[in-house]
Amino acid sequence: MPINIPNDLPAKAVLNSEQVFVMTEERSCHQDIRPLNLLFLNLMPKKINTEIQYMRKLSNTPLQVNITLLRVDDHVSKNTPQSHMDNFYKEFEDIKDQRFDGMIVTGAALDQTEFKDVTYWEKLEKILLWSSKNVTSTLFSCWGVAAALRVFYGIDIIFREDKLSGIYNIKLSDEVDTLTRGFDDVFHAPISRYCDFPLDVIKNRTDIKVLASSDEIGLYLGVSNDGRQVYVSGHPEYDVDTLLQEFTRDTDAGKNPKIPVNYFPDNDPSKAPSCTWRGHASLLFCNWINYYVYQETPYDLSVKP
Repeated sequence: MPINIPNDLPAKAVLNSEQVFVMTEERSCHQDIRPLNLLFLNLMPKKINTEIQYMRKLSNTPLQVNITLLRVDDHVSKNTPQSHMDNFYKEFEDIKDQRFDGMIVTGAALDQTEFKDVTYWEKLEKILLWSSKNVTSTLFSCWGVAAALRVFYGIDIIFREDKLSGIYNIKLSDEVDTLTRGFDDVFHAPISRYCDFPLDVIKNRTDIKVLASSDEIGLYLGVSNDGRQVYVSGHPEYDVDTLLQEFTRDTDAGKNPKIPVNYFPDNDPSKAPSCTWRGHASLLFCNWINYYVYQETPYDLSVKP
């Protein structure tokens, strides 16, 4: 089944060209079923690119999913046309009285910025606290994980001296969980972050069940005991060339970045990388939508989850 997106959203043309099944609002209103309502809080600077990346993954499920795009504040984006933000994004005040089946909180390009210096931190904290009572299950990605750990567990952000960037081998834990159903014991995942999620901190200061991790990156995938929060410390939604774009951007900015590990053939940036994480990324989102959202959410969203 498809995802349901606004009629004129730019992602529609891109996804259609890739034979991804999307449905416009006009068509979906004629289907007599109860679709899932998913809120998408996009904190990434290139919002259209991020929309497309996530919607590719969300479309690969047998369920119809309505997408509502949410912005954290009215800051004018340098990388996204203002008309796009005005036409497709909601303010929190527009949706605060609604309930949602699922929610995704993306990463944010904030490098080594402390929470107190994030201009929208108070608004984001308000939204995350609201989500714990009004959303059946919320999936946090990368920097979004750090934000959630601060809000729900009081853990301040932990920074690395060097950025983690590349494709890392991730190992499943011994925990049996529907979120990792069908996963290989070891799989690949893109990582791009300065923040750190040490396993000892996660295990000693939270009730998060660790489902996948590695010695190099710490926590990769975890879930709260009640399933209401899912933590993904990487970027499974990334396209094959996203890390290349980041590496080029940082090189051009004079940051002298390290070459992303396990990404370029022969560690040579002149050679095109291959996508080795697409299957597990699709499976992760499919499992989350099915087992953590669809199977748990009430049919009547007016019923508090």
